[in-house]
Amino acid sequence: MAKLFWRYGAMAAGKTLALLGVAHNYERLGRSVVVYTAAIDDRYGEGTVGTRLGLQRPARTFAADTVFRASDLPADTACVLVDEAQFLTPEQARQLHQIAVLGGVPVICYGLRTDFRGEGCAGARALSAL
Repeated sequence: MAKLFWRYGAMAAGKTLALLGVAHNYERLGRSVVVYTAAIDDRYGEGTVGTRLGLQRPARTFAADTVFRASDLPADTACVLVDEAQFLTPEQARQLHQIAVLGGVPVICYGLRTDFRGEGCAGARALSAL
């Protein structure tokens, strides 16, 4: 059975760099990954996951109205990676959990646990609960 993993840390802690490393490792082994990032995060261009080191890769984007379904993933998907996961809605966190548990595809989410005021982000709270 696959799992939903929640990797969080402070800003500039290297979360996106870790995500890109995981994607690279899967692909180096000939496995396929699907990468998502929040549509609201366009620092490196829309639909791009990037780091301050200059590493970038294209990604699907999600917004509050995005529905995550296992049936929307390519059949050979070995892992789903989600950057900026604090922007997920609680329902989207549950959908990603279903992809992992029922669909058998590991999902690894990376993001911030709290906002600048120290208050929990909705997506982070839901991921922590799951």
